[in-house]
Amino acid sequence: MAVPELAPRRTIGGIVAVWVVAAVVGVVVGLFAADEWRAQWLAVGLGGCLILAFAVQLWSGRSQGFTERVAASCLGALVVMGVISLGFGLAAIVPG
Repeated sequence: MAVPELAPRRTIGGIVAVWVVAAVVGVVVGLFAADEWRAQWLAVGLGGCLILAFAVQLWSGRSQGFTERVAASCLGALVVMGVISLGFGLAAIVPG
């Protein structure tokens, strides 16, 4: 017999943490990677965010909604890194 949780932990913190890490990785890759290697390093960073999302959600210890939380973490990381890479891409085509 399963015991219901009296005060379930909030799950939004783990999701937002992955988004913040994605933003940091996107900025670091944008600043330090060469232009021709930027897309490859962003893909590596997104893979790291996927592994981090699994680890954070496993650490939370809740099985209800695990797939949705990991998907939200990864999709948010993809959007965050996409917006940051769009900014660096537009900055690369502006002369000067």
